[in-house]
Amino acid sequence: MTNKKMLIGSLSNDLYRVANLTARGSQKSANRFWQESKRWSLELSNQDLKDYIKDIIIDLNSDIDSNVSQEKAEKLLMYGTLLQNYSVNID
Repeated sequence: MTNKKMLIGSLSNDLYRVANLTARGSQKSANRFWQESKRWSLELSNQDLKDYIKDIIIDLNSDIDSNVSQEKAEKLLMYGTLLQNYSVNID
């Protein structure tokens, strides 16, 4: 497994956790996983990625709000799914 694939998979998993925890009302836990996902997205900002994945990473890195709303959680769930699908197809 490549480092890039591991980073994308980790980011995808954390975004999925944020969305699920937000939906269940566990805001404190969702915020913790949101901060962890920021770590992965920062590491990915230096990787060679497809343009639509770069756009996701840029959007995640530019979001400075530490709280996760329901609307934001839905966007993060979509991003997590896109990243997971992308990671399956890279070497």
